[in-house]
Amino acid sequence: MKKMILAAGLMALAGGALAAGKPCEELKAEIAAKLDAKGVNGYTLEIVKKGEPAGKVVGSCEAGTKEIVYRRG
Repeated sequence: MKKMILAAGLMALAGGALAAGKPCEELKAEIAAKLDAKGVNGYTLEIVKKGEPAGKVVGSCEAGTKEIVYRRG
């Protein structure tokens, strides 16, 4: 019974952390590292408010309130 309560408590904590989302700068750095590792050059990543048409959305951060967009050139 104690294990079940502990598991439920840990799941609740983990759910809260996931709902908060990643900080935008951290996610932007991760995406940039992946693009650089693939040899992609001449791109920009920009953090914008959700729904602003600015390019191809490649990530969502800060609980879905902002997006990271990718542009070539």
